[in-house]
Amino acid sequence: MERRSFLRGAVIGTSAAAFGGTLMHGAAYAAPAQPGAGPYGALGAADANGVLLPAGFTSRVVARSGQTVPGTSYAWHSAPDGGACFADGTGWIYVSNSEINPSGGASALRFDSTGTVTGAYRVLSGTRQNCAGGRTPWNTWLSCEEVSLGYVYETDPYGVNAAVRRDAMGRFKHEAAAADPVRKVVYLTEDETNGCFYRFIPTTWGNLSAGTLQVLVAGTAASGSFSWQNVPDPDGSPTATRSQVSGAKKFNGGEGCHYANDTVWFTTKGDNRLWQLNLASGTYELAYDDSLVPGGAAPLTGVDNVTGSSSGDLFIAEDGGNMEICVITPDDVVAPFLRINGQASSEITGPAFSPDGRRLYFSSQRGTSGSSSGGITYEVKGPFRA
Repeated sequence: MERRSFLRGAVIGTSAAAFGGTLMHGAAYAAPAQPGAGPYGALGAADANGVLLPAGFTSRVVARSGQTVPGTSYAWHSAPDGGACFADGTGWIYVSNSEINPSGGASALRFDSTGTVTGAYRVLSGTRQNCAGGRTPWNTWLSCEEVSLGYVYETDPYGVNAAVRRDAMGRFKHEAAAADPVRKVVYLTEDETNGCFYRFIPTTWGNLSAGTLQVLVAGTAASGSFSWQNVPDPDGSPTATRSQVSGAKKFNGGEGCHYANDTVWFTTKGDNRLWQLNLASGTYELAYDDSLVPGGAAPLTGVDNVTGSSSGDLFIAEDGGNMEICVITPDDVVAPFLRINGQASSEITGPAFSPDGRRLYFSSQRGTSGSSSGGITYEVKGPFRA
């Protein structure tokens, strides 16, 4: 296949990711990514939590499904999934979805400046199978329903304002969302074997109550140019949104989505791919494809949630595979960053960095039990690249 060069940028911390502040760390490299030595070195032996990490990193459990979060009176939700971090004075908040149906919803953990949990609470209730989502530049969390004709709910991670259903963002099997403050749009993935990739253009940036839903239109090749076309009926009934526009490019199981520096990346679990849209040039390409790794030695399979660090590294969680979070560097090297032992019936979800970039939060959705009631939410702390 054609190997295209591109420029991968980085975003400084969580707040800058929301507001578009960027710092360039990279130069032109060739995609898609291939296995190599990761920036953090080899994984060490499993720690007391069953987590294998590079030297200098430590893990701790911050919450378990069905159990009271230590230091609070709140019982953590089942099946923790997509998540994000938000600055909160000198501390921060980690929001996590609950991928169960019915009920679903989302909860939050509040941390002080030392990383101690000081609160836990519900931010969304009464919804269905809330899988992934995304944060907005105005510090709200978009929680997405992964069900047929599902909705997007805009929630308040600080627990003050009631959640609001955002009908204009379309009804389909939603997965992740990523805000682009430059173009003032929100990108959306769809978890269908013949799903599409969308963007929502709010009538007023900062207000998601009205706007235009568009779908990506492109050829069938793995790289090329793309355009956008309006979805005539975002309500998705009687015709599904993915079937309304001729020429809409189909993707096999859209999952995670991340925006930084004129680029949006999103994963497709059905074919273990990471796609890259170069927004300035209007082109798309493969940033990773496990079938293009020689010798069947792909370190990353079951590609799912994706987030980025201040260095420009992408961190991609596995649904299955070896229960790893893998890193893809700006020079297109893919390598394991961590692995969880003894949880083969689970998946890793919700990777998100604290605002200072020094802590990574994520969950094992079904933990050691293999049940949605066995979820475990972790924090990893260490010398992440700046």
